[in-house]
Amino acid sequence: MNIEGLDYNTQRERLILPEYGREVQSMVDHAVGIADRDRRQQCANAIIAIMKRMFPHSTDSVDNERKLWDHLALMSDFKLDIDYPYDVEQAQTIHAKPEPMSYPMRQIPVRHYGNMMFELFGRLKTMPAGKERDELIRLVANQMKRDLTLWGHGSSDDEKVASDLAEYTDGKVQLDLGTFKFDRTVIKDNDKKRKKK
Repeated sequence: MNIEGLDYNTQRERLILPEYGREVQSMVDHAVGIADRDRRQQCANAIIAIMKRMFPHSTDSVDNERKLWDHLALMSDFKLDIDYPYDVEQAQTIHAKPEPMSYPMRQIPVRHYGNMMFELFGRLKTMPAGKERDELIRLVANQMKRDLTLWGHGSSDDEKVASDLAEYTDGKVQLDLGTFKFDRTVIKDNDKKRKKK
């Protein structure tokens, strides 16, 4: 359907900084087209005043004024020829996209324990006996039980935790289930709390 005067945002030009809206962008575009430098400067000052009022909670910030002038320069694509009160050359870095981060693609035997647990298993293999190692074993075993409970949909087995801990530490950690006490695990199930209609 094509109705004259009616257009959608998807059909319009993409906004450089959408948080200021299309009206502010139109004002900036208008300011770029003003031939008289003094009028252009007055228009830019008026636009900055409007931008300040749009985000009153940000006025306390020390760098807020500089940020607004940087945003004005970005929205004008650096075509607004005025006397900026700040150097706006570094505004380019605001809009620069960060480099993509590399994602660790390390293979682990079972996913429900996660990569961090396998790092702890490796640490337990080389740790000397003592209080610190005993505490780490306690923390790791309890986390393993929580993971099994969570990923096993509520079912966990102390023997499975002890067996997995021994297997993934190459037999260096043998959990004595007769003396070891697991923390109490509580799994909240929101489905049980829902009322039947």
